[in-house]
Amino acid sequence: MSLLSKLRLVTVDVTGTLIAYKGQLGDYYCMAAKSAGMPCPDYKRMHEGFKAAYTEMTVKHPCFGHASNMPNIDWWKMCVKDSFIRAGYEYDDATFEKIFRRIYSTFGSSAPYSVFPDAQQFLRWLRNNGCTVGIVSNAEYRYKDVVLPALGLNEGSEWDFGVFSGIVGVEKPDRRMYEAALEMAGGVAAAEALHIGDSMRKDYAPARRAGMHALLLDRFRTAEAEGWRRSGAAVLPDLAAAREWLTAAAAPPATAAWRRSPSSQLTAETSE
Repeated sequence: MSLLSKLRLVTVDVTGTLIAYKGQLGDYYCMAAKSAGMPCPDYKRMHEGFKAAYTEMTVKHPCFGHASNMPNIDWWKMCVKDSFIRAGYEYDDATFEKIFRRIYSTFGSSAPYSVFPDAQQFLRWLRNNGCTVGIVSNAEYRYKDVVLPALGLNEGSEWDFGVFSGIVGVEKPDRRMYEAALEMAGGVAAAEALHIGDSMRKDYAPARRAGMHALLLDRFRTAEAEGWRRSGAAVLPDLAAAREWLTAAAAPPATAAWRRSPSSQLTAETSE
């Protein structure tokens, strides 16, 4: 009996699973700076500045400011301004406002993203085979309302519901993201659900802790993937392979080693 025949719900991560970033962060920050008449910032410094600023914001104001009732645009304005400062660039208020508005509107559109060729077909195939499909993502409301629809991934045709951290106020790897998905699907039992993502720490581990089946995608042949396999995780290159895996008569690769070994879990969770 195939795994697909046992499932009522499949949840999927977004970035790295369904879509990917186009180009580099510096491309978009450069275009924004030039649109305000400023020189292009250094790509490396900008990337490092953004990474540090974003990490700090997620600690101080998690879930894009949900807990502190901070408007989404204010959260991003603080993050972007700190990114530039950390990279060594400070602008007057009027100039920064022009730069920020360009960045904010760009990342609230489909422009910086591309859909993996197998994504839309896979989601529709799941729904045609009787599975409810849910999105589970550390993302703000614009992913749900603007970005995914603009990329051709629509609620009602490719997916049935979404659990977005900026909307629900919880973020991966908190298992409550997955428990919320089970509830939103109509109280589906965890044993009848599968989560697919590209992070051991944020996708595979918490989904397994919630009692769900889990599958990791390694689209970019990462160095961590071999460690994932050694921990007992099922790891596949893309969603086309996932479709074959789901319909195979044989049982999927065992994940018992993950449940048995606390040391494996610790290694996997801290490897991200």
